[in-house]
Amino acid sequence: MKSVLRTLFIILFLLSTSTWSQSLDETYINEWKKFYPSKSLSKGIHASIFQFENFSSGNIEKWLDFNEQFLKELTKSEANVDPIDVRLLRVQVLSEIDQWKKLSLHSRSLSLYTTIISNAIDPVLKADYLIAPEKIDLICQRLNDVIEICNAAKNNLAIVPEDDLKRGFNSLNSTLEFYKNNFSQSLESDVSTLKCTEFKMNLENAIKSIEELLSFTNNKLSPKASKPKKNIGYDEYARRLKLYTDSELSPEELSQIALEEIEIVRNLMGDVAKTYLKATYPNEPIQDNYNELTAKALGDMEKDAPLNAEDYLQFWNQLSEAAVQFIEKYNIATLPKNQTLRIITAPESAGAAARIGWVASAPPFDPNPITTLYLPSIPETLPKQEQIDFWASFNRPFNRMIAIHELFPGHYMQLKISRETAHPIRLLFPYGIYTEGWATFTEKVLLDAGWEKENHLTYLAHLRKRLENANRSYTSMQVHCNGWSQDQVMKFSTETSLLAPQFAKSLWGRIMNSPMQLTSYFLGGSQFTKLWHSEKERLEDKFDLKLFMDTIMKAGPIPIDEFYNIFALTTPN
Repeated sequence: MKSVLRTLFIILFLLSTSTWSQSLDETYINEWKKFYPSKSLSKGIHASIFQFENFSSGNIEKWLDFNEQFLKELTKSEANVDPIDVRLLRVQVLSEIDQWKKLSLHSRSLSLYTTIISNAIDPVLKADYLIAPEKIDLICQRLNDVIEICNAAKNNLAIVPEDDLKRGFNSLNSTLEFYKNNFSQSLESDVSTLKCTEFKMNLENAIKSIEELLSFTNNKLSPKASKPKKNIGYDEYARRLKLYTDSELSPEELSQIALEEIEIVRNLMGDVAKTYLKATYPNEPIQDNYNELTAKALGDMEKDAPLNAEDYLQFWNQLSEAAVQFIEKYNIATLPKNQTLRIITAPESAGAAARIGWVASAPPFDPNPITTLYLPSIPETLPKQEQIDFWASFNRPFNRMIAIHELFPGHYMQLKISRETAHPIRLLFPYGIYTEGWATFTEKVLLDAGWEKENHLTYLAHLRKRLENANRSYTSMQVHCNGWSQDQVMKFSTETSLLAPQFAKSLWGRIMNSPMQLTSYFLGGSQFTKLWHSEKERLEDKFDLKLFMDTIMKAGPIPIDEFYNIFALTTPN
């Protein structure tokens, strides 16, 4: 029966390709939204709230078939879609085929299902664009959806790694606790009075389904759980690197260029440290040992640190305004007209994330595009020395540089301009190394333009960050291709790449969980820098920095090598 349905789907697919050829990109987006309504909703597409994931084996097979057939259509129909979008779509489709066919996450990841289950209700409760009757109807439907997802998990899952099993199990327990004890209280008063007639029964059935999935996890999955791999191995790393970068870059080449960057930047740091120390301590002898010079200068850098979260917040608000004024004064880029940024301290409830901070960027299709920068924080109840050590990692010279990266003209500004010149394919399926590469590159642009030119430690902080970016790529490759241990990563990162302790501690988890994303800072930053130098050499005195920066941000997150053709067509020779 399955083979008959699959054949029927392919026939229907082929019959519809004449329509697809007219709007291939729209076709893919529409099907993607149907398969991933929660992801679609997170992108600000509010209509997706009325749908929910269907991860039954039949629907996954249908989605996989769709992507395989779409790949063929994409090859034939390049003339009907922007060639750059074709490239992004091809990478997206290959990634989907990779996830559902090669990696087979639906049979190997409990977390795939538990993440959907745990987030089933909250988006509905927070949907202020829904009226009360709509909310309660959706909540009652979500309870049925949770039952279906639980059933899909039991039907699809085979062998799950121990670490994924543990995460999924803990998530299920938390969701079960919420459903049993806090669900009714979480409903707004106007919603709770409108409960559908099946609400109680649906909630009971959802609780029963979660309990059954927990039992299945304990009795069926746990006994045959696989040991988590320490690394993904050379072949898999090489395969993923090519897919992620959409290039022929090999692990060996990545390792080589990253190590070369580490050596170059270490020497630059020594030069800057020597210049700083001569100016700061004119009556003291200066050593020739670059390691000692750099260590002393970094020590001074870390002493120039915030006192507490309140001091840090005030400092960042001043930095934000100063960056805007600098960009405007030196005509570096066109600033967005309307400010949609707020800066606050990360709440302690965020757990480990509160120690490093994060940016909650506005979804690309959200009509209320507020971006929030959550600054790192640490409880003042902890020992004083621990607080001092913490703030040393987030010292003022570091922040004077990282404000460029995070805000102007880095992440916040780039994402805001990109969404205001909406290009759906590029917003939904951005090129992996563009975003972090752009933010990394803008650090150098502003520093070269004179940002903090009187402060050698700010430039030293930039070089340290540049060193960290190369270190991320280098250690990612070494762990997954050459079997480096956590101790080896820590030793190399702190002794050779001079990482601040706060960042070195968090590196291992990122290497294991997102090895490809870690390469984007170094690879993207390097590619943008090469593009910048190429354009300045090509145009000489006709080079316009503002046009260069605006063109990149307005084009959106596309493969960086595409800009060579774009600039050749849009700027004078």
